[in-house]
Amino acid sequence: MFDFPAATMLPFTASDGENLALYDWPLPEDNPRRGTVLLVHGLGEHAGRYGHVAQHLNAWGFAVRAYDHYGHGRSAGPRGGLNHDNRLLEDLADLVDATRKRMADGEPLVLLGHSLGGLVAARFVSLHLRPVEGLVLSSPALDTGLSGFQKLLLATLPRLLPNLRVGNGLEVQALSHNPAVVAAYQADPLCHDRISARLGRFIADAGPATLARAAHWSVPTLLLWAGADRLVRPAGSAAFAAAAPPALVQAQCVEGAFHEIFNESPEWAAPVFAQLQRWLVQRFGLPGTA
Repeated sequence: MFDFPAATMLPFTASDGENLALYDWPLPEDNPRRGTVLLVHGLGEHAGRYGHVAQHLNAWGFAVRAYDHYGHGRSAGPRGGLNHDNRLLEDLADLVDATRKRMADGEPLVLLGHSLGGLVAARFVSLHLRPVEGLVLSSPALDTGLSGFQKLLLATLPRLLPNLRVGNGLEVQALSHNPAVVAAYQADPLCHDRISARLGRFIADAGPATLARAAHWSVPTLLLWAGADRLVRPAGSAAFAAAAPPALVQAQCVEGAFHEIFNESPEWAAPVFAQLQRWLVQRFGLPGTA
């Protein structure tokens, strides 16, 4: 096994001048390289929680980058806020462009998004904002199960008070069956429970819009979702899987798992990592291999 370095923290300036926190988990120069994975994290958390995922990806031959969303982690912005409607998509486009500049010609770029990050990555792909060679979705927020009253609020409140921030209602105990994961999340000063009206509307609108494009999907995708998820509705991922072209989208429900499938207890997490490895290695062979 190679000795992979810890993340390097870098500043990153988005196209509108806002500062985002950028993380790099590089490969040793002599390590065989299959591609680069760009991680996109979930609501209320930060990319620093994905170090163990990056270490797995490094071991399989992938360089890894990640960033904290605007309003999250070490990035600029009020916690849970957005300063304009397309902020998250435009930031991802900026990061894809910057990452491409560091990659070799012909090297594949894979997006890996969890929860809100899965929604952002999937919406990004559905709009063809930038070409990518692969997409991995972990419990994406395609269906948050909003009530009629909540939908009514999101139809009006963002126009009146787009920057109003309230509790996001996240049930922390439902993140994972592993109590150590829950305790670490609760003790993490970079995790927060804020969401703005503008961010809430983005989530509410982007989910159905992405589902509507599932039948026209054109990017190789691995979709994994938690069967016992109480933070986003598993039905959203199931609906996407049913509508998407099976030749391009490999989908699997992780029965019994809670929301954070990469942070679950071993009986759920180990098969998830194994399936991720199989898909990535089969899809993206080493240069010079068939």
